Amino acid sequence: MDPAVDMKGITMRFGKVVANDKVDFSVEKGEILALVGENGAGKSTLMNILYGLYIPTEGTIHINGEKKVFHSAIDAMAAGVGMVHQHFMLIPRLTVTDNIVLGQEPHKGIRYSHGKAREEVLELCRQYDMKLDVDSRVADISLGMQQRVEIIKALYRRADILILDEPTAVLTPQEIDELGRMLQKLKAMGKTIIIITHKLQEVIDFSDRVTVLRQGKWIGTVKTQETTAEEITEMMVGRSVSLGGGKKEVMSREDILELRGVSYHNGQKEKLKDINLNVCKGEILGIAGIDNSGQKELTEVITGILKPSAGQVLLKGQEITGHAVSDIRKQGVGFIPQDRHRHGLALSQNIRDNLILGYQREKEYNQKGCFFNEKAVSRDVEEKIKEFDIRPADMQLLAQGLSGGNQQKIIVAREVSHAGSLIIADQPTRGVDIGAIELIHKTLVDARNAGKAVLLVSLELDEVMMLSDRIAVMHDGEIMKILPGNQATREEIGLLMAGGRMAEDE
Repeated sequence: MDPAVDMKGITMRFGKVVANDKVDFSVEKGEILALVGENGAGKSTLMNILYGLYIPTEGTIHINGEKKVFHSAIDAMAAGVGMVHQHFMLIPRLTVTDNIVLGQEPHKGIRYSHGKAREEVLELCRQYDMKLDVDSRVADISLGMQQRVEIIKALYRRADILILDEPTAVLTPQEIDELGRMLQKLKAMGKTIIIITHKLQEVIDFSDRVTVLRQGKWIGTVKTQETTAEEITEMMVGRSVSLGGGKKEVMSREDILELRGVSYHNGQKEKLKDINLNVCKGEILGIAGIDNSGQKELTEVITGILKPSAGQVLLKGQEITGHAVSDIRKQGVGFIPQDRHRHGLALSQNIRDNLILGYQREKEYNQKGCFFNEKAVSRDVEEKIKEFDIRPADMQLLAQGLSGGNQQKIIVAREVSHAGSLIIADQPTRGVDIGAIELIHKTLVDARNAGKAVLLVSLELDEVMMLSDRIAVMHDGEIMKILPGNQATREEIGLLMAGGRMAEDE
């Protein structure tokens, strides 16, 4: 029997850049295959070719044994290929039904028949055993439900091959478990599913086989039951990787950061609600929560980017509420921001300037009060490039020409090395590959072991659980509960992230 997807010798060039290099890729009918690799490995490019968004420079595509040439996503959909993107392509003000049928609406005469559309969507939901409120506006349903809408939308267009791009990025643990059950049902009904993901536990839990790309090339395809997360990681990176280890016992319980009754209103909504929180010397306090639960506002209030509507922020017992960003930085607070391009880097400047950005007036970089000590700057920059493996190792290269992982290494190197007592790390591994994640984890743990306080915000629950001594769970601007890191469970954290609590807490 022919495979559902058979791509041979796929090469995709963008100018001098080769994103895919003679890649062979196949998926059997009725299987779930995980496609993994570091950033820039060529995963998304390969799937965009399969979905008709790119036309390959070289190579062929066969769907169920029939050669296809896709010039657009419309061609791919006509061949039974559907794609659910990481960022959902839904119109919030329209209903679930209207979003699903958009572009292929049933008509009664020349008019759109909403009633017929509703019945067709309900029938699909029954057929695939998916519960949806088809009359709700998309703006009013959860992210997990929005993803379900995207899947039904693809099935409405008769997709037999589903591509899911980072499908769990915005889901709670309970929604991830539900997605896994949903995918197994679709597989049992004969659907073929390809998952692009970097979460190896979900690769192990969901897939039948795993295909690994590295630097645009096919490295191998293995049966999931015959491999481990560690072996997959080694295939992705080319070496063994260790994440999150090395924490030492730190005896001090001295408060470095304290928030007392902190609230923040952005003029439309209260984004932070009476936050009481402390971070101790030699501790990593993790913040868990689904996206837009107030995490960004929390870090920006602490670092002076935003001024709280109420409450106090204290650093080592001294109030810093509403102080200027530069003043808070001078008091020993390092900040790894969520958006590295807007708040972390000067993209048009070189690596050298970015590695001292914000600290260029420090005594270590100056001599006789007002003149740059070029030798001291160059020596410090060269040491950081080497220690943090910033590539290419040329301090004169512009930051905008580096990969996301190397851009992030610049920020981490600069902020952690200058932080006297507190590091605020807001999604420090977002959009970086496994090698950079390993380095960033080690850097944060080393800082903790050296007695610094670390406030870690991450949408990756595994990362929060792996690194944190305590975990504060946020929902809709509130701290739901603070849990000991060694006792927290995915189930309890997931319930708290969604605004619920375990039975004994109610």
